Amino acid sequence: MKSRALRRVALAASVASTSALVLAGCSGGGGAAAGSSDEEITLTVATFNDFGYTDELLNAYTAEHPNVKIVHNRAAKSNDARANYFQKLGKSGLADIEAIEVDWLPEVMKYSDLLAPVPDDLKDRWLDWKSKAATDSSGNLIGYGTDIGPEAICYRADLFEAAGLPSDPTEVAAALQGDWSKYFEMGDKYVAATGKPFFDSASSVYQGMINQVEAAYEDPDTGEITATTNPEVKKIYTETLDASKTQSAHFEQWSTDWYAGMANGAFATLSCPGWMLTQIEGNAPEVSGWKIADVFPNGGGNWGGSYLTVPANGAHVAEAQALADWLTSPEQQVKFFEQAGTFPSQVDALKSPELLQAKNAYFGDAAIGEIFTNRANAVSVTPFKGQYYFQVNDAMSKALLRVDQNTQDAQTSWDQWVSQVDAIG
Repeated sequence: MKSRALRRVALAASVASTSALVLAGCSGGGGAAAGSSDEEITLTVATFNDFGYTDELLNAYTAEHPNVKIVHNRAAKSNDARANYFQKLGKSGLADIEAIEVDWLPEVMKYSDLLAPVPDDLKDRWLDWKSKAATDSSGNLIGYGTDIGPEAICYRADLFEAAGLPSDPTEVAAALQGDWSKYFEMGDKYVAATGKPFFDSASSVYQGMINQVEAAYEDPDTGEITATTNPEVKKIYTETLDASKTQSAHFEQWSTDWYAGMANGAFATLSCPGWMLTQIEGNAPEVSGWKIADVFPNGGGNWGGSYLTVPANGAHVAEAQALADWLTSPEQQVKFFEQAGTFPSQVDALKSPELLQAKNAYFGDAAIGEIFTNRANAVSVTPFKGQYYFQVNDAMSKALLRVDQNTQDAQTSWDQWVSQVDAIG
């Protein structure tokens, strides 16, 4: 799911079901084969935002395993789930299955011995880079990969047309081929024609750009924090905020205003991994102008991605592993893509006719399976994210927001970020 973090539930009905994470037991479990036990048990699954785990789909598992009851608890924000996870890992209080975001992995891997490894016979299920990121120094895969977040550009075709810009998805994709300057040039044209913002926030643009840098914040060899002296980071920060002065709606992502902007035309474009589609449709159900362009500035980008982990001290480890196996099977991941737009990370799922032929009526019958498969294949950089990445990037998001919302100028906010990063290491 996102890296950020960062997805929230799009539909009001889903938000209403959000509840606190509940306690799981603390005794050990056996191997995955024990998941077929006839003992009546309750398995707790803790996620955040929208993984697509509807009651209907979870009931399909319990129908096959009548001795199992599933309680799904969902945190409203990934940061809330993260704080709970690291506070309780190795102690008590975690669910039998805990979802984590990809950006947590560097810290999670320090405690990999506290997690039940994924069985060896499942390791080939995922894309190589998806598995590699969650494999510890002993060769244990500690996370069942759920989704990845290959990005396209979502845009309001009706607003583009009114601004005299290309509005057909193929034409928009052609116009945005190239580096980020093409995107900002289109933004200048849109603002000049309408006087309205082109994109939602500085943070969303920044994340798209920084995720195309191989080693933005830390040295892969030493782990040393290099963020404040990396010229690429300062360049992206400056370019983002220069464009933001006129092109940004200056919203904080996941805020009420940000969600409302999807419906009221407060911005015309949005960086769009697959999971963003439900966010847009859920918050702008009456808008008919949203479309998807099969393109992303500077080639390809990935925003988000998650895993399911099984705490090794849970009460029902083997049964939890069996459920995690089922939830991340290629067949289920295609269903979750259809339900929540979470794009699969499983090799077989990416070859599925159901995925490749999938279309989305809300986005003008966009061929979303084909588009996001293309976008996944366009990703050429897998950024190095060390143990401090989350902290550094979270501080950067706040720095961008301060400038975007005019509480600090760019240099002052940068200097504050530098001080905060220097204190991390």
